[in-house]
Amino acid sequence: MQAADIILKRARTLKPHPPAEALEFGKTFTDHMLTVDWSRQKGWGRPEIVPFGPITLQPSANCLHYATECFEGMKAHRDARDSARYLLFRPELNMARLQEAAQRLVLPAFDGQELLQCIRALVRLEGHWIPERAGYALYIRPTLLATNAAIGVAPAEEARLLVLASPVGPYFGTGGGAVRLLASDPGRFVRAWPGGTGQYKIGANYGPTVYAQQEAAREGCQQVLWLFGAEEALTEAGTMNCFVLWRRKGDGRVELVTPGLETQLILAGVVRRSVLELARTWGEFVVSERHVRMAELLDAQREGRLLEMFGTGTACVVAPVSAVRYRGRDYAVPLGALAGRLFTQLQQIQTGVQGHADWAVPA
Repeated sequence: MQAADIILKRARTLKPHPPAEALEFGKTFTDHMLTVDWSRQKGWGRPEIVPFGPITLQPSANCLHYATECFEGMKAHRDARDSARYLLFRPELNMARLQEAAQRLVLPAFDGQELLQCIRALVRLEGHWIPERAGYALYIRPTLLATNAAIGVAPAEEARLLVLASPVGPYFGTGGGAVRLLASDPGRFVRAWPGGTGQYKIGANYGPTVYAQQEAAREGCQQVLWLFGAEEALTEAGTMNCFVLWRRKGDGRVELVTPGLETQLILAGVVRRSVLELARTWGEFVVSERHVRMAELLDAQREGRLLEMFGTGTACVVAPVSAVRYRGRDYAVPLGALAGRLFTQLQQIQTGVQGHADWAVPA
């Protein structure tokens, strides 16, 4: 796959841009998309930027039967100093994560830097779709599919890489942005398990969560707080990584804690990593990655030691949590200042207002 070989096929007619306030996450797409085909015999073909539209797959395509597909989620933002320029947030981490997921599913390897150059070309072409207002971006969805037309569980013989672009605004329609979580019953629903694929961004991790998400909605919650095992360990909050700020029992020190990656139950989120790195540079409180049990969270809430809770992810950036519903009872969560502070600083970095190493790079 060589970015220098891109073929551009422009759309004959361009779609009108909807009003920013009418955008719903992932429902509006730009005029063009990137596509690259691969086969075991020929390797990668030439990347093409083509008009957005339906694709053709054989009914026996492997991805339709065995979920042999993986994807990424990343964003491009308008540069606040030059609205005609666009910035990508730590895209090398997305490329590395997509490569890991592809390897896990025995999908074809690719050069992450070449794919990133292809994505840059798409962003430069479609960046005008980003509304010129705070909190809006171009959500980018690279997806790798096994397309060989054979019903059999086997390594991919053919594959297709697609990159879609979608203008988006705030992810949750909850007014102030705070969300309610329904704690899952790990005896009924499990999002991921040891030795599985919970640490990868593959479709098979997400489709089975929709049923539990419906239960959460019926109980007035926006997301599911996924618990695991007899200890009811916190893992993820819906499609977000989960953070808790509290005063530790015993020494009373303030600690920001998130479940560690060693369990292989959660996604190594780009925003998760960025929050940890920012908080550690501040040096204002203890920052930990470790096992957290639901009982610990409830104890902290009852004893007044729970200070704040929030989720992080590319779509939402940072979403404060206002309550957790557990076994039919609501537990209020204080809305502190940390989530807002992190959200603001990350958005300033993403839009170039505040420089931070090489996190925001030009498209």
